[in-house]
Amino acid sequence: MQHQPNRFFLLVETDKETTNSVFYFLREIKKSVFIEPTNDILEKYIVNEKEIFIVKPLVTEAPTQNINGVETATIEKMLVDIFCDDVIFSAQKGAEMRTIFKEAFAKYTINQSKMLRYADRRRKKEELNQFVKTVPNLWQQ
Repeated sequence: MQHQPNRFFLLVETDKETTNSVFYFLREIKKSVFIEPTNDILEKYIVNEKEIFIVKPLVTEAPTQNINGVETATIEKMLVDIFCDDVIFSAQKGAEMRTIFKEAFAKYTINQSKMLRYADRRRKKEELNQFVKTVPNLWQQ
């Protein structure tokens, strides 16, 4: 990113069936926890918070990886989520998103088919494909 955020969202994605349980567990140990918040909720309730937990259902077949026994998001998932989620990643839209994509493609090996498959699961494959074509030197299709 070019601009550094002044607040941090800790995303916890879990099976749809366990979303509420995870929310209540985190709520017991941390006060700023939200389930799939809207823009309105984020604007009203996170004004002075530096660290917010957001619990949401994990999209089926989302690309994840196991690192030291912990399931984490792949770079492909992160890029697609930034592109698709206008609420949580509203600060990363426009020129900032272009910068994120340029830097990610320059620094990491991006599995394009994995990224597009996940974008398809999020019903944003064509839009993502069009966006990526507007960012110079990412990929030719």
